[in-house]
Amino acid sequence: MELKNRHEFVMLFDVENGNPNGDPDAGNMPRVDAETSIGIVTDVCLKRKIRNYIEATREEKPGYNILIKNDRALNTKFTEAYETCNLKTKQKGKEQSAVAQARDYICKNYFDVRTFGAVMSTGDDPCGIVRGPVQINFAHSIDPVLPQEITITRQALTTESEKAEKENTMGKKSFIPYGLYRAEGYVSALLANKTGFSEEDLELLWKSMINMFEIDHSAARGKLCMRKLFVFKHDSALGNAPSHLLFDKITVAKNADVDVVRKFGDYTVTIDKNMPEGVAYIEKL
Repeated sequence: MELKNRHEFVMLFDVENGNPNGDPDAGNMPRVDAETSIGIVTDVCLKRKIRNYIEATREEKPGYNILIKNDRALNTKFTEAYETCNLKTKQKGKEQSAVAQARDYICKNYFDVRTFGAVMSTGDDPCGIVRGPVQINFAHSIDPVLPQEITITRQALTTESEKAEKENTMGKKSFIPYGLYRAEGYVSALLANKTGFSEEDLELLWKSMINMFEIDHSAARGKLCMRKLFVFKHDSALGNAPSHLLFDKITVAKNADVDVVRKFGDYTVTIDKNMPEGVAYIEKL
């Protein structure tokens, strides 16, 4: 079913004794704002988890393939689109009609492209550029976080020479004792109708956001939990109120009697449910 309503959403998730998003430029330590020590989780990280959930739960269902993943080269997938659509491949100066046909095929068959968009203009068989209807901002922690690094021992040695010299080696593990993060995002009905992103896809998106951490547990990430998912639904495709005014209706603050936060209950979430005309507030979680 065609998407007819603009949406905005707010996610609240927390991490306990884990690394929600490592920074390769800082030895994979948790990402932080250098000036404020506010924790950061990138949009790329969050979209990866959504992609993983879709792949795990809809792998065999047509139309729910994932384009951005580490299996085959992207250009190979673009050529496959041309071949499936019976278009000529590996020719210079592609006609726009052929590019558009291949692009539509990709949108129909790959959930992440019709959701988040993609730049597919590489190789001999380009499929154009898709602006995705769903966009997610960086997540930021409500309060400053304190990344820590602890030393661990490794009992399983790699080589026989190491085994002959010592019984174990030492390693490092990076984590945050606790952090509550907030991420905001948008769903454009106008762009959705260009990519084929439907009402059914939108419901699957909400489900994936609620459950994406449940299939992604690991020792490095610690206890990652989606705590709240708030949605603002407009009664039109263009929208009935500026997004920032809706985001401001949700505030999160540390409780006055708490010195050091260590759990979700140390915060109070306040919601102003007095919505502008034409906007509905929905609490998905």
